[in-house]
Amino acid sequence: MAVYLGFDSSTQSLTVIAIEVEGSRRRVLYTRSLNFDEMFPEYGTKNGVLPHDDPLVARSSPKLWAQALDTMMGTLAKESGIPLAKVRAISGSGQQHGSVFLDASAGEILAHIDPGTPLVAQVGGIFARETSPIWMDSSTREECEEITQAVGGEGDLALLTGSRAFERFTGPQIRKYYKEDPDGYERTDKIHVVSSFMATLLAGRHACIEPGDGAGMNLMDIARRRWSAVALQATAPDLETKLPELHESWTIVGPLAPYWVKRYGFPAKAKVVAWSGDNPCSLIGVGLVSQGRIAISLGTSSTLFGFMPAPNVDPTGSGHVFGSPTGDYMSLICFENGSLARERVRDEHKLDWEGFSQALRATPPGNRGGILLPWYRPEITPTVHKPEVRRYGLDERDGPGNVRAVVEAQMVSMAIHSAWMGVNVSCIHATGGAARNRDILKVMADVMNAEVYQFEVTNSACLGAALRAYHADHVADRKKVSWEDVTAGFAEPVKSSRIAPDPGNVAVYEELKKIYSACEAHALRGGDDPMPLIEELRKRR
Repeated sequence: MAVYLGFDSSTQSLTVIAIEVEGSRRRVLYTRSLNFDEMFPEYGTKNGVLPHDDPLVARSSPKLWAQALDTMMGTLAKESGIPLAKVRAISGSGQQHGSVFLDASAGEILAHIDPGTPLVAQVGGIFARETSPIWMDSSTREECEEITQAVGGEGDLALLTGSRAFERFTGPQIRKYYKEDPDGYERTDKIHVVSSFMATLLAGRHACIEPGDGAGMNLMDIARRRWSAVALQATAPDLETKLPELHESWTIVGPLAPYWVKRYGFPAKAKVVAWSGDNPCSLIGVGLVSQGRIAISLGTSSTLFGFMPAPNVDPTGSGHVFGSPTGDYMSLICFENGSLARERVRDEHKLDWEGFSQALRATPPGNRGGILLPWYRPEITPTVHKPEVRRYGLDERDGPGNVRAVVEAQMVSMAIHSAWMGVNVSCIHATGGAARNRDILKVMADVMNAEVYQFEVTNSACLGAALRAYHADHVADRKKVSWEDVTAGFAEPVKSSRIAPDPGNVAVYEELKKIYSACEAHALRGGDDPMPLIEELRKRR
C-alpha cells in the first residue's frame, strides 16, 4: 500500500487529503481542514486576509501559513490514523499569485530547523517582507501599465506570458515592492509564490516553481516554459537572480526535511514534489487531462477552466493560459466576487445557507429581469477597479430576489466572458465549497445549457495535489503511468449527481445574457440604459 498526501493552502484555510493506492484499489483515507481565522486568531485575519485601510490592498502573513502547515502535520501524525510509514510522496497547491520574500538567511535556517521547537518560532526572521500580497490585491494598476508599456502592449505581453498584466499577478506586485521599498527588495534573496514557499518548508531547501504557477506571474515565457528576459527586465532589476528555478510539475524537490521526520515520525524517504497553484491542481482533481470538458470551481473566487493542448491566448485580455501539470496547458477565467459575494447577500438579508437555498428555489429563473452586478470587491472579470454594487430592476430589500440575482449574475458572467475559449460545453465538472449546493448548480446547468456533475471530494485542488504526488512518485521510479490512470477512481464525477438543463430555462437565460451584457456596458462604459430591455422581458414573462 502507498499513501500520498495533498495539501491546499487557500485564502481562508489549509486542507489536507491522504489517498491510498494499491493496485486497482483507490480510496481517500483522511481529509481535514484548518480555518485560519478560527485556528490562528492571533494573526488578526478576516477570511484569511489582514485588515488594511486601503480596500485595494490584500495581504496575509506567511508565518500564518507556516504555522498552519506545522499544525496540520502534527494532526496527521497524532489524530489521522493513517500509516505514516506508507507515505511515499507529498505535494500541494497554493493560492495563485501570492508572493513570499525571503532574505539570505533563509537557506541556512531552513536546512537546520530544530525538531524540538515549533516551526514558526524558528522561521520568523527569514522574511525580507513581513506580509505577502495575495490574489485579492488590486493595488498595482500603475505597475501593470508600466510593465505593459515596457513589453510593447497588452497583446504582446499576453502572447509572451499567457495573460495581460493583472493587478494580482506576482510580477506587478514585485515591481510595486521594488519601487516602494528598494532596500527591502535589495535584502530579498528569493521571491517565492505561495506554492513554492510551502514546498520549501517541507523540503528544508529552496523549492522550484513549476509552469502552472509560474504562468500566473507575468514573468514566464508561456511557450518556452522559462523565465522571460523581457518580462523580468520590465519588472525589476536583477530579478532572475531572486527567482527560484523553473522545473516541470513532477519535479522532486528533495526528501522530507529532518524536522518533519524527527518531530512527527514521517518517513525520511518521503518525496517532496513541487507544489503548484490551486487552479492547475484543480484541473487534475476534476480529471481534465484531455480535451472536451470544462470545470467550474465555486470557492472564494469563481473560476472556469479547461484542458488546452497549445497556449491559445484570449484576444479580449480577460482570460489566462497557464501551464498544466500534465505538461500541456490550461485555459482559465477568474471572477473575484465568488463565495464572498454570496455571503454578503446572505448576511445582508439575515439568512443561513438553507434559507439562501430556499430563497433560490422560491424565485423564477430570470428573476423577472432583476439584475445585480455584485462587485463587492474589485472585480477581475470584467475589470472593475473599485468596489461597486449595482441593481437594475431589483429592490435591494428583496431578499429572495437578491439571492437569485447574485447566483444568476455569477453564472451569466461566466458564460459571457468565457466565450473566447471556443469550447462547445456539454458537460461541467463542479467543484469548490458551493458545489455542494444543488440549487446553485441547477442555475449553472440552465445558464450554460450543459449537464453538471458533482464530485465526492469537493476540494479538487487538494485532491489534484495528492494525485500529482502519485504521478511524480511513479515518474521518479521510472514507472510508466498515464494521467488517465492517475485520475481513475478518484477524479471522476458521481454519475448519480447529474443535473440536466431545462430547455425552457435555457431560453430564459439566453435572453438574460443579453440584458446582463447591456447592464455591464451601462455600468462600465456608459452604454444605453438597459431598463427598456428588462421591461420588455417582464411583459413576455
